[in-house]
Amino acid sequence: MTVVLLAASGCAYPSATSVQQDPGVSQQADQALAELKTAPGNPGPNGEEPAPASAVELTPQDVEKIKALKAKAGIALHFGGNDWSNAQTAGLKSEFARLGIEVVAVTDAGFSPDKQTSDIETMLAKEPDIIVSIPTDTTATAPAYQKAAAAGVKIVFMDLAAKGMVPGKDYVAIVSADNYRLGEVTANLMAKAIGGKGKIGMIYHGIDFPVNNERRAGAEATFKNYPDIQIVEKKGIVGPDFAGDAQNVASAMLSKYADLKGIWAIWDVPAEGVMAAARATGRLDLAVTAQDLGKIVALGLARNQLMVGVGAQVPFDQGVTEARVAAGALIGKKEPTFVSLGALAVTHDNVLEAWTQVYHQPPPDFLKNAYLP
Repeated sequence: MTVVLLAASGCAYPSATSVQQDPGVSQQADQALAELKTAPGNPGPNGEEPAPASAVELTPQDVEKIKALKAKAGIALHFGGNDWSNAQTAGLKSEFARLGIEVVAVTDAGFSPDKQTSDIETMLAKEPDIIVSIPTDTTATAPAYQKAAAAGVKIVFMDLAAKGMVPGKDYVAIVSADNYRLGEVTANLMAKAIGGKGKIGMIYHGIDFPVNNERRAGAEATFKNYPDIQIVEKKGIVGPDFAGDAQNVASAMLSKYADLKGIWAIWDVPAEGVMAAARATGRLDLAVTAQDLGKIVALGLARNQLMVGVGAQVPFDQGVTEARVAAGALIGKKEPTFVSLGALAVTHDNVLEAWTQVYHQPPPDFLKNAYLP
């Protein structure tokens, strides 16, 4: 399915951000967002105390020891090609290059556990010292990771670990965004945008994927703080055409509920489908929030149309941290087994600055040119 990226400037409906905001709700949401910036992170999957990225440090002497190893690393993604995966890979490659570690493979499983299992087994033939990966399915792919661990590979997981593996023994660490907090951020941004009242829908990931389960849980818990918001429908999508699936679901929601004020989407790609559905039905007054600052949702924020807020990860920094944790383990450093990088609230007002923070690059011309003061 083709998703139209940009809408014409003229429309029969106002933008979502022109909805009359409630001063009390805005104050409540702003206070909650401010507190989330500094509150302690949520614990890891085994109850681990979250360590900040700043806890993972390598001295100049450490770096020289790591370079002398002439180590090799592989990166096994659940799916690639999207902005999050590209930024993770860029951060990993940047830090591995600084540490003299050769990246021998970057794989894209296309969300297929069988493909990821094959990717890891093929990667092992290249004898990597390190594998950094996010499992497509924590159960189905576990044997492949266990095989790598048995071969002495230092494994660092992005966001979640394979089931049955013991932190500090079978793998070095999990490095993750605070996904529960991402859900809290996006729910507060939605509440503020719609004045704390009205009907909304939620489009979530329709498989048991712990990272996305946490986002949904954080959002649902936060919406309870706004009793005049009604979640009238929740629908899961399983892909692989996440944008197309979300567009179909959003179209059905908009048809069923003419007074729907907003739709919360599990990440930026499904949000693209929600935006396409809203444009197709003339509902440019719809408020959309999502996790992850991809190009298309960033455009929506810049144009002040449809997208009212994003809970952003910092995937480049996450990749750098994963590389440092893995490299430190190679020289016997005792690393924290769970590292959390928090969540960034992004709106129209700070989208250009947030882009630089998330991707470690200036905002691209298409985004700067689209920005409406």
